[in-house]
Amino acid sequence: MSEQTTAVRFLTNLLGIYSPSGKEQAIASFLATEMKRLDFEVGIDTIGNVIGVIGTGSPVLLLCGHMDTVAGHMPLRVEEGKIYARGAVDAKGPLAAMVMAAAQAAKEPNFKGKVLVVSVVEEEATSKGVRHLITEGIHADYAIFGEPSGVENITVGYKGQIQLKITLKTETGHASTPWLYDNALDKAYELWKQIKSACTFPSMDPNETPFTSITVCLVQMIGGEGNSVIPYEAEMILDVRVPIQFTTTQVYDKMIKIIANYQNTNPKVNITPTILDTVEPFEANKSSPIVHVLSSSVRRILNKPATLLRKTGTGDMNLLGKAMNLPIVTYGPGDSHLDHTTDEHIEINEYLQAIAVYKETILRLAELHNNKNPNTTNKSP
Repeated sequence: MSEQTTAVRFLTNLLGIYSPSGKEQAIASFLATEMKRLDFEVGIDTIGNVIGVIGTGSPVLLLCGHMDTVAGHMPLRVEEGKIYARGAVDAKGPLAAMVMAAAQAAKEPNFKGKVLVVSVVEEEATSKGVRHLITEGIHADYAIFGEPSGVENITVGYKGQIQLKITLKTETGHASTPWLYDNALDKAYELWKQIKSACTFPSMDPNETPFTSITVCLVQMIGGEGNSVIPYEAEMILDVRVPIQFTTTQVYDKMIKIIANYQNTNPKVNITPTILDTVEPFEANKSSPIVHVLSSSVRRILNKPATLLRKTGTGDMNLLGKAMNLPIVTYGPGDSHLDHTTDEHIEINEYLQAIAVYKETILRLAELHNNKNPNTTNKSP
């Protein structure tokens, strides 16, 4: 069986396993079994992350992806050179490509180094897998996180995120006398409009871009107890995206000032903000060896220059990059606009190209590292 056939079969089987966040046991077992067949040393940690090791010595390259998906099953089908399935681009396509590339690179007679391929749990929910990885401690010289950047692109920056819950409470009464009481849902919507007005993009600043602006999205609003009762409690969940020039604390302080101003004009309304989660923004060093080698590999395999992207989303690279302080990027096949959609699919040719790019990067990065550090070539970290 050819390497390409093996690679496509591996991805297809991976996509055939439904693995929403929190239910990754079946796919973890499959990955562990298949990676052992590819000569990885494999273990599954206490929370379900699959950790595969192949090769020995230095450098150590961490290839980290996630095996969970958002909920919502999609029938697997292959049509016109594309594989349709939940997770095809986000992010089983990149994960499968990393596994296959590491296995292929390790077979090269001149390869000297170690590759850790880690498949984490719950990236789509709580980032539990990556947080555990960081807490337990893992050593690497370089890292690539597998997310769909498009095979020609390298993601070097992500915005941060604040998940903010705001609860509003008021007195209540009969719905037939709405003029006598503050309506908690009305008040929540009024507050939301003030927050939205203060964080509007595009703004009047001509230098502001989606990556450098604070944005806020109302993702949930609930309240009300039933007919004939004026709502006396409402809850909003806001998704706040934090640009690279701010910390999450600085942006949260801005949110608090808006809430405080509204509270001053509405003293009868009790308002309680609660942070559900935060992730700091992150931008990689564009002059780092990993960016240089990966860019060169894209050019060599695809015969075109790589484009460096800064995205408005938030990724696990933010957590890894901040915690490990090592050269890191995000890269992988697939169109990220298809994430979480009913049309999610990956082009088989792009997936195979990504394997070639990953493999080239592994080999060239190891060569570069060992030429600069000849005395560490045969030492395990």
